[in-house]
Amino acid sequence: MTDLLATAATVAQEEGGHNPLLPHTSELVIGTISFFIVLILVGWKLVPQIQKTLAERTDAIEGGLKRAEDAQAEAQATLKEYQAQLAEARHEASRLREKAKEDGAQIIAEMREQAQAEARRITEAAQTQIEAERQAALSSLRAEIGTLSVELAGRVVGESLDDAARQSRVVDRFLEELEGRARTQEQITS
Repeated sequence: MTDLLATAATVAQEEGGHNPLLPHTSELVIGTISFFIVLILVGWKLVPQIQKTLAERTDAIEGGLKRAEDAQAEAQATLKEYQAQLAEARHEASRLREKAKEDGAQIIAEMREQAQAEARRITEAAQTQIEAERQAALSSLRAEIGTLSVELAGRVVGESLDDAARQSRVVDRFLEELEGRARTQEQITS
């Protein structure tokens, strides 16, 4: 390629002495002035616009990053707050369960006490009723035994024991003898 340029330079010198690779001086001055004018216009109008656009993009990117960091920090704070609320709710639920257990135990104890009191009342009422029935049976039995013993004693003695005082004494003596024998038997067996 250098051979080609050298050949072109030689041909140009032979034809008129002007080298096509070298510009004319007037063209060089006009080109230089035009270059500086374009450079000044670009520096004066385009560079500030480009810098402004770059600054806006930098701010947008940095602002976006800042907003993202802020959003992430806020999300972390919200997460911690929710976790604290969840822990508090779990603690409250645990406390409520314990209170319910205590209340349940207290209710059971109260119900047990009431049942025992009711059982005691029923037992006492039954014992009172049994004692009343026993007394009634004893009275009825005493009267019946009295009548039978007076009749039996009258047959044995051969006299009539129609006198009420005499009947009462005979019945009382007979019952005392029966009770005495029953006590003696109880003492022997125990």
